[in-house]
Parts: sequence; C-alpha cells; structure tokens
Amino acid sequence: MDKKIVISIFVIGILIAGSTLVSIGAAADQDLAEQYAPILYFVSDEKCYPVDISYALDNSYLYENGNPSPLSTAPTAALLGNGNFTTDNYYLDNQRGTVAVGDNDIENDYQSKMAALGYTVYANVDTINNVIQYWFFYAFNAGDLNRHEGDWEMIQVVLSGGQPSQVMFSQHYAGQKAKWSQVDKDGDHVKVYVALGSHANYIKPYSGKIGLASDTVGDNGRILRPADYKIEMLNTQEWLSFGGRWGWAGTDQSASAEAAILGEAGPNGPKFREGGIMWQPLAWGADLQPANDILFILEWLVYNFLLLFLLFTVVSLLLLIFFVYRRKKKHGLGPRIFSLLYIDGSNQKSIGNILCIVVIIMTIIALFLPWYTVTANVSVPPSEQTGTFNAVSVDGINGVQIRLPNRTGPIPLGTLALPFYLIIGISLVFLVLSTIGISQSKKLGKKYVIRGVRLLLPFLFILLFILLIASIIPMISPPNIDGNADIQKAMHAVSASPFSGQYTVQTTDVQGGSIHLVWGFGIGAYLLLFAGILLIMAGLMEMTAHEQFYEEKSPAQINVEKKE
Repeated sequence: MDKKIVISIFVIGILIAGSTLVSIGAAADQDLAEQYAPILYFVSDEKCYPVDISYALDNSYLYENGNPSPLSTAPTAALLGNGNFTTDNYYLDNQRGTVAVGDNDIENDYQSKMAALGYTVYANVDTINNVIQYWFFYAFNAGDLNRHEGDWEMIQVVLSGGQPSQVMFSQHYAGQKAKWSQVDKDGDHVKVYVALGSHANYIKPYSGKIGLASDTVGDNGRILRPADYKIEMLNTQEWLSFGGRWGWAGTDQSASAEAAILGEAGPNGPKFREGGIMWQPLAWGADLQPANDILFILEWLVYNFLLLFLLFTVVSLLLLIFFVYRRKKKHGLGPRIFSLLYIDGSNQKSIGNILCIVVIIMTIIALFLPWYTVTANVSVPPSEQTGTFNAVSVDGINGVQIRLPNRTGPIPLGTLALPFYLIIGISLVFLVLSTIGISQSKKLGKKYVIRGVRLLLPFLFILLFILLIASIIPMISPPNIDGNADIQKAMHAVSASPFSGQYTVQTTDVQGGSIHLVWGFGIGAYLLLFAGILLIMAGLMEMTAHEQFYEEKSPAQINVEKKE
C-alpha cells in the first residue's frame, strides 16, 4: 500500500478517535451535570427565574463605557465571544426598562415572555477539581441592597472519591458551604432555597434572617426540578469569553464607578464574576463561611419568631388574666379598672400616671422612626448627583443591618431581622393590662420603674454595639473586599464617636471620588431613651406618693355585692 495512503488513514483515524473521545467526554459531563442537578425553591412573590441568556441578547444593546452610541443594537452570542469584548469596559443594556426604583418594566416584560422562554440552568463540569457548577441567569435583580439588570448566581457540588462531599452556595458577594449531610436533598439532587429578588442561594428554607443579608427565603412558591429546566454546558457557549457586564453599568467612567458602588451595575458573567475567582471553584470555596448547625437553629427561631412570640404572648396573657381574676375575687378591681387612669388634679400620683400615658405615646412613635444610621453618601465627579445608602441601620421594623460600602456595591455583612416594634409594642399592651386593679401607688410605681428600665435597654444595646463595631467588622468582612482596610478605619471613627460624626473614604477608581459617612443616633432611639427615663420618674413619683387609689374590698363584701 502506498505510504501516503497509510499516513492519511492513520491521521484520519486519530481525528475520528479524538472526536469520539471528545463526544464521550461531553456526554459524560452532561450526564454528571444532570445527575446532581439542583431543585430550586422560590418565594411566592418572585418574578424572575433562571432563563437562557438569549433573553438578554434579544432585548439589549451592547455599549462600550464612555461611548453613548451602541456598538450593536442586536448583539449575538457569536459577537460577544469573538475575542473583542474580554474586558470590563463593555455592558449590555436591557432596553425594556431601567434600574430606577419603581421601574418594574424589565420584570414585567420577562413575565410576559416567561412561558415561551422556559427555564435554563448552565453547568460547568470541572474534572480537574471534581466540581460541578450550576450557574443561573436572571433577567433582573430586585434585592433590598442591590438593584440591577441581569443577575448571575451559582451553586457547586464538590465530589470526593466519586461521591458528593460538599455544596457551596453563592450569596451576594460571598456565600456558604455545607457538608453533603447538612443540605436538604432528594436523592442526588440538592434543594436550593432562592432569596426573593436578590436570588442569593440558601441551605434551608428558613435562612436569611440571620447572617449576611436580610433575605426573604421560603418554599411557598414555584419549584423548579431538573425535569422542569434544560441544562446547557457552559464550555459550549460562544459568549463565555464576554468580559463585560450583563446589565446597565453607567454611561461613562464616573457613572460606572458610582453605579458599581451603589450596587446598580450589572454583573460580570461566570468566567469573570468576582474578578474571576468564582471560575476557580476550590479557590472561591476556600473563603466561604461553613454551615453551622447551631446557626440553623437560631435561623429557625428567628424565622418562626412571630409564631413563637404569639404563643409566648398568649401564655403570658392567660397568666395575666388569671392574676387579674384572682385580684378581682380577692379585693375587687376598683371603679376605674386601670390604675393608670387615676388622674384627679395636680397631685403626685396623677402626674405619675400622666407621664406614663405620655411614655406610651412616645414609645409608639419611636417604634417607626430610625434608631441608628450610618449613611454612606457616594460622590463621583463630574457627576452632580450623589447616591446614598445606609451602611448601618438599626430600627424597630427591620432590626439590625450592616452593609459595607465598597467599589463593587454595598456588601451585606450582618443582619438580625427581628421585629423589635412587635416586642416593645406588646410590652406596652402588657404594661397597661398589668395596671388593672392595683390599689396602691407604691405597687404601681414598681411596675413603672421595671418597665422604664426595659425601655432603656435598646438604647444601651445600640450604644454597646456601635462601640464594638470596629472590632466586629474585621471578623465578619470577606478578606477579598476592595477597600476593606479603608472601611475598617471608618468604622474605628464611628466607634470612637458613637453619638454622631462623619468620615470620608476616597475611592481609587475615579480621581476625586469619595464615600462620605455620616452617623448618629436617630430620633427613635432618643425617644426610647427619654421614654424610659420618664417612666422611671413616673414610677418613683408613684412610689413616694404612698397613695391609695381605691379602698380594697374584703371577700365578704364582694360576696354580698354579688348577692345584691
């Protein structure tokens, strides 16, 4: 046989064998991705679900930062992946709406097309590190902290010895990792609980109320099982090398820097998220917070706080009713029933009761006002507009929230989402009810003093929290956050002057840009402080008055009145 023919047959054989091996490898990756495909649980009010990136391409223009004219009004996957757009200078801008608060046009547009679009999950099988990544693209991010077009989130399953050993969940700018035994699952399919709007991924359906961010998580909405969505392998996607942002990111350098700090800039794609660290699965997972079984218990308690608090309130109310009934049976309740209503002139006991009523009104107002805020004012010249968000906030409605100002957006660092307004509000109700049938001002005064001390506690706790915040931030802030050292210095300034102050952090992205922090106690906290002091004063006045509100009746007198 001719030598050239032999060589040709040999080369063709190698190509066919190589092609076959590639096909076998691709099929194996697809099978592995399908074997561990997650089950996604959403909250009932969620508007966006994992979708094919074709939705973004069909509705967006491609822009270069600083150029007001679009590079393309009909971008394609091939265009994005042609090698010319591998930097962060480019972005896709969805033409169906904006990131402005109150503008829900993109979400509404997606909803109108959702049935035809279906659901898509992108998979990346890393055979070197034995990790399967599942990437989710959402049309819009409407989280409490960040509001931007497009949203890329991810979970990854780590294999050890061919068996799943860990699962890692993206949450905002960080995440959590858990042992395979700690996650909820159905066979090999891990259950992922997706936060409302922000699409952060959580381990339990009751998570999100303690930890990095106050996310609303649950399992009362749509459930996407592997059979409900298609899995696309990322290594076959033409657009994978697109290094720009999948959403509006500012029209020029100034607007881009400001949009990033305020969390309004669209995210980078899978290979470029978090500076590319998320494409290195084990490196990304190394800094994630490990799941803690004790934290799961605390999260469950906070998540079910309203139910538990209601049960506690009902039990306490029944006990109070029992004691009031026993008091009535023993010596009656007096003509005015509630002893705080004994107001008859300018005497000491009357003034004490008037102060108590004033305290109740002040406290109710305080529950709906800010208790403490650290406000971050973002200014990037030459833009004349200044963006603002709360870096630290404490109030009766949302509890405690810490957000670290950063050049890539507000970073959530800590949350304790307890409805303090409910705790204090119910305590006011019990204060009023506990005055039923009290005949002596001294006894009433003791109740006032105890309740007054309790009203001082929120102010004192906030003060202690702010004094310690400089020590807390280094313990909970991710090590890879840009500008972290600057913000730590700012937090030291807050701790050094807890009642009020201001501090400026210079940004490096644009010359003259800054994040100006202003902090102090809110009027709500001062109202609680004054209310506590006034109630203690009211109690002391009642105790020193030594007044008898009404003449107690003997059991015999009560029985006679009943017969009459």
